[in-house]
Amino acid sequence: MTDTPHIMVVDARVHEDIADELVRGAVAELDRAGATHIRYGVPGCLELPAAIMYAIRSMDFFTARKRFDGYVALGCVIRGETTRYETICAESARGLQDLALRYSLAVGNGILTVENREQAWARANVGSVNMGGRAARACLDMIDLKRKFRLYPR
Repeated sequence: MTDTPHIMVVDARVHEDIADELVRGAVAELDRAGATHIRYGVPGCLELPAAIMYAIRSMDFFTARKRFDGYVALGCVIRGETTRYETICAESARGLQDLALRYSLAVGNGILTVENREQAWARANVGSVNMGGRAARACLDMIDLKRKFRLYPR
């Protein structure tokens, strides 16, 4: 990439230790690519799409703010004893996908949907699967693709 992308990293704080590891992987990938980034935390995964929408809408009211070129959403949903797991998984993913399609956004979805904490750690761990890094890389790759189609604002 020739221009420096500016990325919003938003993480769900419900499982703080796992979120911090996801962020660590994402930030390392963004730093490696030379991207700038700002991190925001939200209570849970259902709030991730809303946070991104706030950033998009804020441009309507405060145009001097630097526009984000891409978004990395990070969080973890661990199956419990109720059906809330399915709702959170489906709706958070749908919300991110709806934003990406409606606004032509580069979004890296790093929401882990797992059965237990052990699975979460295996996927979040920077030395292993590193889903935070993978989500950041997906975001950067989509920014690059937008440039190829001349959808990039710069």
